Parts: sequence; C-alpha cells; structure tokens
Amino acid sequence: MRKFVHVLFPLTLALLGFAPASAMEVILFDGSWKEQGFLRIFSNEYAQRGRRLDVASDGSASLLWRPIRKASQSASSAGWFWSVGEGVSATDLTVKGGDDRNLALYFVFVDRDRAAALDGKSARRILNEESARALIYVWGGAHQIGAVFPSPYSPRLRIQVLRSAETGQFRERVNFLRDFRSAFRREPGALIGIAVFADSDDTNGRIEASVSDLHLE
Repeated sequence: MRKFVHVLFPLTLALLGFAPASAMEVILFDGSWKEQGFLRIFSNEYAQRGRRLDVASDGSASLLWRPIRKASQSASSAGWFWSVGEGVSATDLTVKGGDDRNLALYFVFVDRDRAAALDGKSARRILNEESARALIYVWGGAHQIGAVFPSPYSPRLRIQVLRSAETGQFRERVNFLRDFRSAFRREPGALIGIAVFADSDDTNGRIEASVSDLHLE
C-alpha cells in the first residue's frame, strides 16, 4: 500500500496542476574553470572560491571558461548574483578595441550534433565553430539596460546589457530560450559552456568584482 501511495501522490499533484520544481544545477567555481587570454593583453586575476568567483582586472582582459556537462546542456535559464566594487567608465560596446565592461557572462551554444565532437575543446576553438552562438549578458557600457546588439567581434555573438557602468550588487535571472530566439531567430541547440569575462585594457581602468550562486535550470 505504501508503494502505491508514493506513486499516486506525485500523479495527484500533477492532475491538480502542481508541477514539480525544475531541476537546478549549481555551477561551482571549483578550479575546473580555465583562463583564456588574448594576444598582447595582460590577463585578469581570478580566485575560485566554491560558490563565489572574485575577479580583479587592472588594464587587462581575459575570460574564464567552463564546459557544461551533457545532463545540463538543455538548460533553458540561469541565475546568479554579481557585484562590482570598482569598475570602468561607460564605453561603446559596438566598437572593437574600445569596449571595456565590468563583467560579462557568456553562454555558448552549438548545434546538438556537434556537441560531442567539441567536448573538451578550448573556448577559442568552440567560439570559432561555425554552429556556435553565444549570448553575452553584460554589466557595463554606455547603452540602455535591455539593449541587444551584435558583438563587433563576430555576428555569432549577441550582447544583452543587464546593468549600466556603475558599482553595486544585483541578482539576475535570464531565460536562454526566449533571449536566444529573439537574438538569432533560431533554436539555441546545446549549451556547451559558460565564460566569465572582465575587460579594462582599453580605458586602462581597474575592476574589482565577483560572481556567485551561479546556477542553471
């Protein structure tokens, strides 16, 4: 009888319209993230502290990359908390070589039939993949909050401004499915990796920031 009740109870909830909570994966900063630098540009400093990543950028720029395990490649949304104690001035993010920003989170997608072949590849290799597309959620720039536009570095990258060039702390939640369809007019495919980026080399500024409680749903 007890076994029957255990089966019946979730079914009853579903019939009554109570859907179970979606699965959530917490993405830890556990040393598995790898830095990707740029030619002739000094790299940032990162401290991976479990649920929090501390970032220092001093006239420098680089990104920290982490692949996504297969079980989470169909995630449709993400959330995180981020803070900026010191940041760079507002820049034009549509201009190559003049586009500093306090923080950016990249969510990188590829066609599902290419995901296995790209497993374990570097961020640079994946971003050069023909099927790759990335949503870049940015804190910084001289643009209206909510603005969406192509990156000056590739038409396969789309920038969405979440916060203006200021200091503070905020909690974010983004919907990949909605944002990807709106930005690229196609389905997103498999989420294959995430990157955190800070950029202060063009303004020769300084950034002190953090990202924490990053999760996928």
